[in-house]
Amino acid sequence: MTLRLKPITREQHLAYASSRPSVSHMQVPSWGDVKPDWRAESLGWFDAQDRMVGAGLVLYRPLPKLKRYLAYLPEGPVIDWHAPDLEEWLRPLIDHLKAQGAFSVKMGPPVVVRRWDADAVKAAIADPAARRLRDAEATTYEPRAFDVADRLRRMGWQQTEPGSEDGFAAGQPRYVFQVPLAERSLEEIHRGLNQQWRRNIKKAEKAGVTVMRGALEDLPAFYDLYVETAERDRFIPRPLAYFQRMWTALAAEDPDRMRLYLARHNGEVLAAATMLTVGDHVWYSYGASTSHKREVQPNNAIQWRMLIDAHQLGASVYDLRGITDTLEDSNYLLGLLRFKVGTGGQAIEYLGEWDLPLNRVLHKALDLYMARR
Repeated sequence: MTLRLKPITREQHLAYASSRPSVSHMQVPSWGDVKPDWRAESLGWFDAQDRMVGAGLVLYRPLPKLKRYLAYLPEGPVIDWHAPDLEEWLRPLIDHLKAQGAFSVKMGPPVVVRRWDADAVKAAIADPAARRLRDAEATTYEPRAFDVADRLRRMGWQQTEPGSEDGFAAGQPRYVFQVPLAERSLEEIHRGLNQQWRRNIKKAEKAGVTVMRGALEDLPAFYDLYVETAERDRFIPRPLAYFQRMWTALAAEDPDRMRLYLARHNGEVLAAATMLTVGDHVWYSYGASTSHKREVQPNNAIQWRMLIDAHQLGASVYDLRGITDTLEDSNYLLGLLRFKVGTGGQAIEYLGEWDLPLNRVLHKALDLYMARR
């Protein structure tokens, strides 16, 4: 196949993304507006008949005082990753990014490698010999993913390994947890929850926990809980302005792209979460909760409401995003994994993020800078 790559308009990009059943929320045009420190560009692949057959959102991060850029395609680009001529898809991308002044390219192929069902994950957590999820036998394998990885290596791409401590990559998570919704009734999804989840949902209902959708003006209430969560779970919180910008940018593209949910008990907000939707894929994006009144189970209540709404939207998958790959009891993220496993979904390993150094000196300097951070 003869392919041409060229910049496209936001309208062309959005139309192509809308024609696909599933595209990452980081590969729609509005995501570039969420990241003001990066310059965004929409690119399209065209075949010999001038039909658009692929698209990608590129974010360019400038090096201080130099007109050189890190080019990043988070969870993209959206191309035929299993095409026999994959090199013909990526070569024009690399040429274009070089011409734009990129010294390094990072991308995240949306290619699934392995899946573990909930029982397999629970067995792995209980197995003292399994230090990482990858040590446990997967429920299913995607053999074509290994071919994609081999071809990327032959082209000079380097796979970014998950961090040694918790299994999260430096950019987007390589391991996620998803609840399949396609062709399942709400009753079937409820039966798929483990006993603790079903008990906690009922407990929240009896205690009078209510879950309502919020609006832009409710983001400060979410943010107060988010800062408390960041301190408790040991991560650096983003500023409130980031979430306000995300809401405004995504809503301008699609009024239902981003939702906010608030779980209240006796008028007090105990938990809050954001939900993103692109096509038939729904993501639980950010979550926050307070440490007190946990006995009324607001976190289970808010997730169940979001699952219900995702199902009503016709989503094929509810994506709980990143999970740890490390299964040792000392890992503080193991509790979050256990919480997500209770939904009865499946752990999924993607191909992860890949780097292509175009200038090895600058790429190495970036690696050293990121390591110090």
